Amino acid sequence: MTQAQPLSPQAFEQALRAKGAYYHIHHPYHIAMHNGRATREQIQGWVANRFYYQTNIPLKDAAIMANCPHPEVRRKWVQRILDHDGFGGSEGGIEAWLRLGEAVGLKREVVESEALVLPGVRFAVDAYVNFARRANWQEAACSSLTELFAPQIHQARLDSWPQHYPWIEAEGYDYFRSRLSQANRDVEHGLQLALEYCDTVEKQQRMLEILQFKLDILWSMLDAMTMAYELKRPPYHTVTADLAWHKTRLV
Repeated sequence: MTQAQPLSPQAFEQALRAKGAYYHIHHPYHIAMHNGRATREQIQGWVANRFYYQTNIPLKDAAIMANCPHPEVRRKWVQRILDHDGFGGSEGGIEAWLRLGEAVGLKREVVESEALVLPGVRFAVDAYVNFARRANWQEAACSSLTELFAPQIHQARLDSWPQHYPWIEAEGYDYFRSRLSQANRDVEHGLQLALEYCDTVEKQQRMLEILQFKLDILWSMLDAMTMAYELKRPPYHTVTADLAWHKTRLV
């Protein structure tokens, strides 16, 4: 049945939150990490590939700001870039992620080189950044609403990983600790924008589809890692044991 009237703000927020059923915390790869069943290679592969996602978040947020004509929104949104890039003596999330890489046994220069980033992960992340560049700023901003479910995932890692993976150095968890408060702040701002902007049936339905698009990206990243690190079928595995895929940002 076609929806005749827009949902109330409360009902629309509930519809957005219901999308949490598809958050990548429910992916078998993530479940294995949470339950202590992931191998060292799987943990390292996840950290190396997620680094590409982390480094593209500021680019995504800069694209949103570039399309946003409202100074009051930009003044709030810029904090997301500072959180990742660092500012005023704060190292930022990207540096914290590099230290996570070192904590799981990867060399910093290997993580920074992006040589381990799988094509499926690269394509998914690039799709996210390109969407942010091309969409109107409200839709691009609200694609970040997977943050609704992020505090749970960060806390779960802090609770379970030290127990299951004692070989991971403790200082590597600083990124997850910092994101607990940052994610809650970002959720409040992003949700406010979504509830204000989505005031028609069409906008609400499109925003739910956009949120699903972002969930698809996160899930597809873990699908690629599952193929490479669990099923032992990385790209070109029937042709060569070398990491033959492209390893640089081409655009």
